Amino acid sequence: MNRRQSLRTLLAASLLSLGGHRIAAAAGADRHRLVKSKAEWARLLPGPAYAVLFEEDTEPPGSSPLNHEKRDGTYLCAACYLPLFDSVTKYDSGTGWPSFWQPLAGAIGTQRDFKLILPRTEYHCARCGGHQGHVFDDGPQPTGKRYCNNGLALYFVARGDTPPALRT
Repeated sequence: MNRRQSLRTLLAASLLSLGGHRIAAAAGADRHRLVKSKAEWARLLPGPAYAVLFEEDTEPPGSSPLNHEKRDGTYLCAACYLPLFDSVTKYDSGTGWPSFWQPLAGAIGTQRDFKLILPRTEYHCARCGGHQGHVFDDGPQPTGKRYCNNGLALYFVARGDTPPALRT
C-alpha cells in the first residue's frame, strides 16, 4: 500500500455518518459507536438536552451551572457518557458557555456548519453524534482553540467520583 492509499484509508475510516451528518472523527471511533434513533434519545433525555444534542439547538448564554464549575473532574457527553474534556482544559472565555482549549483524544468529531451564513466548525460526540458546540480559533495557548460547549450537552463528574457507565 502506498502513502496515498494509506491516507485515503485513514480518511475513510475517520468519517462517520451520524444523523445525516458527515463528521470527521478519530480513526477507530466507529467501532464503538452508539446508534439510537432520535425517538430513543428523546425518551432517555430531558427535552432541553435532547434539543441541544440531537436537534442542534443552543442554550441561552449564561444559563448553564457548568459555567461556574471549578472542581477537578471530567466532562462527559450527557447523552452517552463518553468522556469529552478534562477540567484542566476548562477556562472562562467570557462567552456564557463552558469553554475548553482541548478535548480528550478521540472524543469528538467535527464538520463545517453554514447555519449563520459564515462557515463555522461544529463538533459532536464521537460515540453517539450528540451536538456539543462549536470550535473557534480564539482560545488560549497551548492550542489557541476555544471549544464552546452547551452545558446541557455535558455531564460533570468530579475527580474521585465514579462516572456512570457508558450507555448501551
